[in-house]
Amino acid sequence: MIRVLLADDHPLVRQGLRAVFDTVADIELVGEASDGRDAVRLAVELRPDVVIMDLQLPGLPGIDATRQIQAQAPGSAVLVLTMFEDDGTVFAAVQAGALGYLVKGADGTDIVAAIHAAAAGQPVFGAALAVRLRTWFAARPPQDGPFPELTPRERDILDHLAAGLSNAEIGQRLHLSSKTVANNISTILTKLHLSQRSQAIIRARDAGLGRPR
Repeated sequence: MIRVLLADDHPLVRQGLRAVFDTVADIELVGEASDGRDAVRLAVELRPDVVIMDLQLPGLPGIDATRQIQAQAPGSAVLVLTMFEDDGTVFAAVQAGALGYLVKGADGTDIVAAIHAAAAGQPVFGAALAVRLRTWFAARPPQDGPFPELTPRERDILDHLAAGLSNAEIGQRLHLSSKTVANNISTILTKLHLSQRSQAIIRARDAGLGRPR
């Protein structure tokens, strides 16, 4: 039996997935969470095989909840099910430890198949997302300077973050949405093995970033 925890703040989404799981003999829905903090708490308490994670959760964003679940309940595979499929969000989820990524609109058969794969430890991505991931990782050139593990965009965002700008201000300067900036900051924290925004600012300033322009 595959034990599943569902984290989504939309009651209709949870209701629809609950109905799908009721038709599958080897999937048991053991818990539901409507915000990120509850998702982490229930994952630690229930130790499900798979956590279905929406990324836009109140209280604690889904990417941060994914990171905490992987740290506190590493035996639970996180399968992202969200409306967002921009590169920044996909890569932030993967960096946070998500084993799979599906876009809302996937039918019940695809979701059930993804749960079975995730429970078996197999990465799950739609064909288009898989191609984009392979292309992105293959195309990343080596970089000089501080934080070579970051992409140019991530390093630019970290530079602005170290200068004391808010997400909205960074977004205005780089022509990005606040959501994309937040996702990139989550990825930066993961890559630098940090847990707090303030730690990233200190590291960046120590490396010479954030100086007046």
